Amino acid sequence: MKSEKTHVFGFVTSLLFTVFTVGGFSLVLYVKYDIVDLETTIYSGMLLFLASFLVLQQRIKRFIYKRVRKIYEDVSLLETSSFNEDSMTADIETLSIEVQKFATDKQLEIESLNEREAYRREFLGNVSHELKTPLFTVQGYLLTLIEGAANDEEIRNRYLERANIGVERLAEIVKDLDLISKLESSELHLDIKPFNFLEMVQKVFDLFEMKVKKKNITLRFDQLYEFPVYVLGDAAKIEQVLINLIENSIKYGKYGGITMVSFESNVPGKLTVKVSDNGEGIRKENQARLFERFYRVDQSRSRDQGGSGLGLAIVKHIMEAHKETIRVESDYGKGSAFSFALKRA
Repeated sequence: MKSEKTHVFGFVTSLLFTVFTVGGFSLVLYVKYDIVDLETTIYSGMLLFLASFLVLQQRIKRFIYKRVRKIYEDVSLLETSSFNEDSMTADIETLSIEVQKFATDKQLEIESLNEREAYRREFLGNVSHELKTPLFTVQGYLLTLIEGAANDEEIRNRYLERANIGVERLAEIVKDLDLISKLESSELHLDIKPFNFLEMVQKVFDLFEMKVKKKNITLRFDQLYEFPVYVLGDAAKIEQVLINLIENSIKYGKYGGITMVSFESNVPGKLTVKVSDNGEGIRKENQARLFERFYRVDQSRSRDQGGSGLGLAIVKHIMEAHKETIRVESDYGKGSAFSFALKRA
């Protein structure tokens, strides 16, 4: 093993000190008293060397510890709680590597905090934009009515209807913000019970019956299931997951397309649910951020389609609350597939 550099320094320093001290003392005895005792000189030299080496090493270690601790105390980013004298090394090179590693770790923490701050600013900007658009729309229609348009019954009814759509959009955003806030802070209580997943899917299909007719989209299972499929979960929250996924597949699906729900048993004791479509798909560079709050693949088109921009973020948090993961597979131009697993009942 390579000797620590401070040991080498201590060895050389102690050796020089011993040589000069013992040598000088022996020279004085010889010149003044004509005494020559080689054995005593050797033993004295060895003891002096050993004592000076140990004291010197301890003093070097203590010196470095006090100076470096002072740096830890002066720099607010460094915590002295993880720094103790017992773990202190007298090797300057090793110490330098450790301090460099500490500095690198802190730099990574700073970069992470900067990323979070940038994300926070982006999130606040998105919230402001999402709320501002329907709010100004409602305000515009109401001001027009106040300025005299209310006298015309046809215009009044049309503007009130449009203003109501804006209010519904605001309510939807606020509701989703409240839900995702509870999900992220773990305040939401899950009511885990067995339920029939087939029945739930059919219920969601019926919910979108009118919407799919406008785009001639077909909602179906991958095959005919003769028996109920029971799983464990919070039925209301899992229904929200299905609604968000199927609504997205309809929103971004092509005219005359298909949205299909399929079940797989590739994980023991679990049921894997897949919601797939043959719509426009998602580019690779957008898939990593797909579950972020307010992230939209196509900003202008997505806002024209409506929605709060929180649907997939809510899906992600609901599945995480169930200790599961939502996954996406997409081939741009060919379609997308979202999948998640639930425990079988």
